[in-house]
Amino acid sequence: MSARWPVSLLVNDGRMPRILLRPLVRRDQREWEALRSVNAAYVGRWEPTPPDGVLPRVTFANYVRSLNRDARAGNLVPFAIEVAGELAGQVHLFGVMRGSLQSAAAGYWVGERFAGQGVATRSLATLLDHALGPMALHRVEVNVRPENAGSLAVVRHLGLRDEGTRLRYLHIEGDWRDHRTFAVTTEDLGGIRVIDRWRGDPGPSAG
Repeated sequence: MSARWPVSLLVNDGRMPRILLRPLVRRDQREWEALRSVNAAYVGRWEPTPPDGVLPRVTFANYVRSLNRDARAGNLVPFAIEVAGELAGQVHLFGVMRGSLQSAAAGYWVGERFAGQGVATRSLATLLDHALGPMALHRVEVNVRPENAGSLAVVRHLGLRDEGTRLRYLHIEGDWRDHRTFAVTTEDLGGIRVIDRWRGDPGPSAG
C-alpha cells in the first residue's frame, strides 16, 4: 500500500504558526535558493557529501522533477515546509522499502531563523504520522550526528527510540561520520499519533 502523490499535509496540532507540508514546485526557485544561500553554513555542515568530492550540477527544475519522479515511484516523500506562507525548509521520507520490511528513513532541515520554534519537531511528527498511517509503513528511522544538538532535541521531543550509534555511517564534510539512529514503529505508538504523543494528548484514536 502506498499513499498518493502529490499530497499536502497541514500540521494539525492546534499550535501556531500554521505549518503546511507540500510538494516543492518550480515557482519556489527564487525563495528556495535564497533560503539555501543564507543558511549555507548553518545547514551544510550536516548534509551528506560525495566521497569523491564531485558535486553534480543540477538545475532547480531538474531537482523538482527528480523529487516528483521518485515520489510517484513510491521511493520518496519529499515535502517543502511552509510556515505561515513562507518557505522554511524541507522534510523528506526516503529509502522507502516495502515487502517484509515496510520501513523508511526521514531527514529534515530548517533555516536558522526558524530553529528552536518547534517547526522541525512539528513537521517531522506530521511526516511520521503520514508514514505510519496512510502509507502503512511499520518503522521509520532518523539518523543524527552526535554533534547535532538541535536534531537530537527534535527526536527526543518526539520520543523516538535510541537504537545506538552507527560508526562511520555517512560521508559529510570530507569524512565518514558517526550517526546515532532513532526509530519509531507502529507498536511504539499504541494507536496514538506521534504529534499527539509529543503534546501529551491521547488524540482522536482514544475516543
